[in-house]
Amino acid sequence: MKIRHLRESDYRRMRWKNGGGWTTELYSQPLHDGSEGFGWRVSIADIESDGAFSTFPQCDRWIALLEGNGMRLEFDGAPTAMLDQRLDFVHFSGDVRIGGSLIDGPVRDFNLIARRDLWQCEVRHRPLVGSMLFAASAADIWFVHLAAGSARIEHRGELPEIAAGDSLLLETDGAGGSVVIDGGGEVVVIRLTRAASL
Repeated sequence: MKIRHLRESDYRRMRWKNGGGWTTELYSQPLHDGSEGFGWRVSIADIESDGAFSTFPQCDRWIALLEGNGMRLEFDGAPTAMLDQRLDFVHFSGDVRIGGSLIDGPVRDFNLIARRDLWQCEVRHRPLVGSMLFAASAADIWFVHLAAGSARIEHRGELPEIAAGDSLLLETDGAGGSVVIDGGGEVVVIRLTRAASL
């Protein structure tokens, strides 16, 4: 498996057009045909005020609270969802109009957006206690974000320690194999498998 270690210096931070917050893009995979947009994107948003979310047609979205007292997700024509438990993910369609209403002060949240016709995704929050195995046979891509603590990649002594806030992009390269991460803390694990149509 190919391993890419992503740090803060690799991320891209952008101010929202409406001035209500910031997006830090951890990783964005371009579309395979070279057209504008992305196949999937992982980001962290710093939300400073109430406001409408951007829509992402043909996409599925996952969002979870990282820091702060939380936010109400107000969907057009659907019940409100509460984002008030750390790293408890809410899944919804990017086609739907949605507004965010802060409960008490700014929040930081974790986001995955993926084209549903291109990728099948699973998003999990897990404690990291000892070793965690990522097998090439289980996914085309693993994206692992260390939300807290520290870790290292076993048997890859040339790679630096993984610090809180860092991410790993693990891609199948046709050779199979696996990657083992060892440490203590908590991780967000995203498993991405190419849709059958590809």
